[in-house]
Amino acid sequence: MSPDPLSPARTVTITVRVRYAETDQMGFVHHANFFVWFEMARVAYCDAMGLPYREMEAQGFLLPVVEAQCRFRSPARFDDELTVQTTLREKTRRTLKIGYRVMKGETLLAEGETFHVVMGTDGKATRFPPETLERF
Repeated sequence: MSPDPLSPARTVTITVRVRYAETDQMGFVHHANFFVWFEMARVAYCDAMGLPYREMEAQGFLLPVVEAQCRFRSPARFDDELTVQTTLREKTRRTLKIGYRVMKGETLLAEGETFHVVMGTDGKATRFPPETLERF
């Protein structure tokens, strides 16, 4: 039996060390940086699924973010080592919803998701071919 394509078995994790420049006057990571880490994790996820962004773009597919959200649970600080877990939550030939969890050890710091539409290089909505969608 093959794994469910939306299962945690298809979770990709990256490690991030908080840089001083990513913190604010209060000493916490500025909220905007979580979205940067989401993007880093999303690129790693696509690479792990055999769909590097450059390859998708060369094939004429773009994945603009049309919606993004993040719920902050606990702060991160300079030099913390964090993991960002990325999981595909929903997929259709026209859209993807990707989920993220930012952890410091066993502590959940933030969770969020991004919603993407499949767009051609002409700027118009399009669809993934079935064989591309399967790789996600």
